Parts: sequence; structure tokens; C-alpha cells
Amino acid sequence: MAEPATTSNRMLERVAMVLDAVEGSSASASELGRRTGLSVSTVHRLALSMVEYGFLRRVDDGDFKLGHRFVRTALESIATPILTELRNVTGETAQMWIRRGERRICRVTVDSQHELKATLPAGSTLELPNGSSGRLLSHDPEALESVEEHGWVESVGRRTPGLGSVSAPVMLRDQMIATLCLAMPLSRVEVSPGRDFGENLARAARMVGTELETAKQL
Repeated sequence: MAEPATTSNRMLERVAMVLDAVEGSSASASELGRRTGLSVSTVHRLALSMVEYGFLRRVDDGDFKLGHRFVRTALESIATPILTELRNVTGETAQMWIRRGERRICRVTVDSQHELKATLPAGSTLELPNGSSGRLLSHDPEALESVEEHGWVESVGRRTPGLGSVSAPVMLRDQMIATLCLAMPLSRVEVSPGRDFGENLARAARMVGTELETAKQL
């Protein structure tokens, strides 16, 4: 006689059911319930958790769609040459970060060619809300206000003494899906990370979002 499914297996089965249900088109919680056979309350709680981890995303009308975890390859492919050019123009380490739960993950990094540099390898994780990207990805009100005013948010020695950073959001259909970040030793900063590099960074972040939007429409 087959062993009963474990709780974790049942959860994985439900996640797979929800992913299958939105593969063809977006769906509301009630529609997800109809497609999966799960109760609306159960599938709604599950879908919200899946949004948190990037398996689903929520659109303006409240429907659920496949999340940005499934466009990661496209996002990284688009971001890498843009970050490389940003590094070449500014001379500083350029990175792309995404949120996963209460942490952020570096998906792409292009290191500064200076001997003295700020660097973290791709795959590195940091707790939120530390750093300029951490503040943005955790939707810190002051960080969002800075983006509204300047297009970027900066950090001066807040996470690591002697290092600074400036970050800007990558937007897809009015949703922040990632951040671009420039990190540098404060010894090379003339005014501040944002004043020195923010304009170039914000332009690069807009370019990533625009190219990703175009790629998704092809």
C-alpha cells in the first residue's frame, strides 16, 4: 500500500497545480480555485506566498500570473551587457539584486577593474533592508521617496564602513522586479554615490526594464 503523501509533498503538489493553472493565462483567486480544485481561501493564501518568492506576480486587476523567477534568464541576459557598460562608464562595481523573502540575492555582478573595489559574487545573499538596494527592495518609504525625487537612493557607509552605494529600481509594468546598484569605496566618491553616479545608474535601470518589456512582447 502506498505511503500517505507528506505535508511537504502535498504543498509541492499544490504549488505545481497553481503554476500549471497560470501557465496559459492569468487568473483570479476564485479562478485558480476552479482550475485547481482547491478552496479559494487555500489557493489565495498559497498564491500570496508564491508571489513573495517570485513564483507568481500580481497584476493591477488582482489576478495572478507567472512570476519573475521564470523570466530570470531573460532579465539576466538583458542586464549583463547594460551593467558591463555601466561599469565601464563609472569605473565601479555594477550589480543586479532581486528579493527573495526577507533577503536579497545578487543575480549579476560586473566588478570594478580598480584594485580597491567593492565586490560580492553573483549568488550572494544579504538581509533586508541593509544597503541602498535592500532599502528599495523592502519598500522603505524614505528610499521610495528618494527614487521619486532623484531616480535613485544612496547609502554611505550604512552597511559596511568605508563603502557606499547607489541603487535604482528596475520596473516592469509599474512593479519593481529588481534593482541595479553601483558599489564603491568612499575614497573615490567626490560628492556622494548618488550625486556622482545616480543619473547613469537610473538610466541603465530604465533601459533594463524597457528591453525586458520589449522581449516579453515578442
